[in-house]
Amino acid sequence: MTEQEEREYLQRLQARVEKIAADFPEKEGKDIVRAYAYAAEAHKNQRRKSGEPYIMHPVAVAENINQMGLDAESVMAGLLHDTVEDTAVTSADIAREFSPAVAMLVDGVTKLTQMEHTAYSTKEEQQMEDLRKMFIAMAKDIRVIMIKLADRLHNMRTIQFQKPQKQRDISVETMEIYAPLAHRLGMQGVKWELEDRSLQILDPVGYKEISDYLEDKSHGFSAFLEATKKRIEEKLEQVGIPCQVKARLKSVYSIYRKLYGQNLSFSELYDICATRVIVKELTDCYNVLGLIHDIYKPVPGRFKDYISTPKPNGYQSLHTVVIGTEGIPFEVQIRTEEMDHRAEYGIAAHWKYKDGLKGSQKEEAFAWVRQLIENQQDTDATDFIKNIKTDLFADEVYVFTPRGDIINLPQGATPIDFAYAIHSAVGNRMTGAKVNGRIVPIDYQLKSGEIVDVITAKNSTGPKRDWMQIVKTNSARSKIKQWFKKERREENIAEGQAVFEKELRVNLLYEPFQQPELQAAILKRFEYPSLEELYAAIGYGGVALNRVIGKIKDEVMRQRAAEAKEAKLEAKLAAQAAKQEKSTADSGVVVEGIGNCMVKFAKCCNPVPGDPIIGFITRGYGVSVHRQDCANVRAAKKGGEDGRWIKTDWVMGERHHYHASIKLTAKSNVGLGGEVLMQLANMKINVSEMTARDTEDGYCDFYLTIGVTSKEQLDLVITRLSRISGVSEVRRMVAGG
Repeated sequence: MTEQEEREYLQRLQARVEKIAADFPEKEGKDIVRAYAYAAEAHKNQRRKSGEPYIMHPVAVAENINQMGLDAESVMAGLLHDTVEDTAVTSADIAREFSPAVAMLVDGVTKLTQMEHTAYSTKEEQQMEDLRKMFIAMAKDIRVIMIKLADRLHNMRTIQFQKPQKQRDISVETMEIYAPLAHRLGMQGVKWELEDRSLQILDPVGYKEISDYLEDKSHGFSAFLEATKKRIEEKLEQVGIPCQVKARLKSVYSIYRKLYGQNLSFSELYDICATRVIVKELTDCYNVLGLIHDIYKPVPGRFKDYISTPKPNGYQSLHTVVIGTEGIPFEVQIRTEEMDHRAEYGIAAHWKYKDGLKGSQKEEAFAWVRQLIENQQDTDATDFIKNIKTDLFADEVYVFTPRGDIINLPQGATPIDFAYAIHSAVGNRMTGAKVNGRIVPIDYQLKSGEIVDVITAKNSTGPKRDWMQIVKTNSARSKIKQWFKKERREENIAEGQAVFEKELRVNLLYEPFQQPELQAAILKRFEYPSLEELYAAIGYGGVALNRVIGKIKDEVMRQRAAEAKEAKLEAKLAAQAAKQEKSTADSGVVVEGIGNCMVKFAKCCNPVPGDPIIGFITRGYGVSVHRQDCANVRAAKKGGEDGRWIKTDWVMGERHHYHASIKLTAKSNVGLGGEVLMQLANMKINVSEMTARDTEDGYCDFYLTIGVTSKEQLDLVITRLSRISGVSEVRRMVAGG
């Protein structure tokens, strides 16, 4: 792209943003344009994989957000959503320049920083933590996920520029997380597009087969839909019901699920074609249903009333499948205008048509998200996302309490799930259940329309451990875990320790796990203060045993690799010591272009062999050798004395000792200094200076100057000292650090 082309491109982007701004009051519109200018400046040197200026992506996201009907703060957050993650801009900058609300929205969709990611050992764990962070932000403000959906929508539209494996990874995540979230929010248009674009990547053959079929039959389908639409309109006009009739083909992915999920052929699909009838009044919905059944023959068992029993995402409509005059079955959906708005935009409809969410609406919109988060408080990132997927994906059944209240549960749910859906106390005291008046087993799978009556007893001994294997909902499983965690602590510890130690022995890890360092590493990884707490968590199901064993295996392998590396380094250092080669340069360094000059090592950074070094020509004191990354070197070069710096290198095979300064921080305890000196003596390391200072938080800082022959030996010293019990940190001291 030439400079002129890029200039014209950016002008077109500016015009698109101004068009968005025109949909808002003047002040908000100006803020949107200002947010664009701020983001464009932050991203000015960045490019998308397509080669286009990066700012085109935030603009496209803002357009998606505006199309959803969200407010000006959301549009601004869409324009700024990548600035914190990909530029030098911070959340504080956005809060100062725009508002704390915009900063909060941006932070909600921003991935964890690289520094925050260092706590996680695998890329998968990092991704899980990013998703967990987003869900927690989403529980505070539902707009976070809608901005993220707008972002993912544009990423899927431009996915062809990614590498094939990256395309598949993004598509899997979209299918598993973002499409179900769009469905849960009632945003059907977004859901369908995300699913279709993901399917095109994940199963291009299946996608093409369905697309080719629809294209081949397009003329016939179009004529059929048009004729059907006209016939319904004429009938409703005759009886005086004002309406709007829309006709369309089902999405590719919804056809794909029926073809492959139910092992059907194209000829067995009932509802490739769909007609939507939109009326003014609620009573007209049921009147239209009767008229549709007068015109067309209904298919038995294919009627669903989502008006009297709405879906959990708020979706309301009447669905019926009928046979057309040509013998083609098709679905008719009947709803009011308000129901149609909600079906199209989901929660976003509240912003588009009702000026945001208020009061009880906001509580209702956030309730299911908060419940997802609360149910997973004791799980790690991997289990958290696995459980979230289960909750989002589940097909639902609708059952009734004896008083007629409707309870929504996932397909396959049991009376135990039903009991805990009513209240934790009901589930904890449950002893049995009746369905439609008959006693059923507790693992009975409930069906829509059934009346469920939970049998409880005040003297119940509480839930059984095997219930966790029976229940379908993560909510019920979480509440059972909480009961065992609170009521059966000693039993949990004994149970957890027994199965844990058995599994350690099976995997030949029992002896390695007795090392205090390994135990400390595992407890830190799973955030438990003691082994007892870990045993208890295993006992009540708060942490999966196979995950703990897996981490222990990883840690043992890491320690063995480190020990092998140390042994190899010690052998190398011993071999060098045995040679005792005589140096041609007394200092151990060679200064370029100067023969037999006086050399001294700078005390500000204490370079040792292995460090990149540089020499400074002093006035009357020879050459002062510094580490290249020394803060004093950077400061001196800025002062304009570049001409006095000279290339300097180490002489290989030297047996000189060089001073190095280290700082050791540990919990204060008697004898710690002796342990440090003992470890250094065992390594034959000379200590020329050692001071100690207590800190206010019960720790002690040791400052040591030691003699080493190379950076490798210094690294080995730091590793060994780090293993002393109570030591929290050991690091090399240099100027500026």
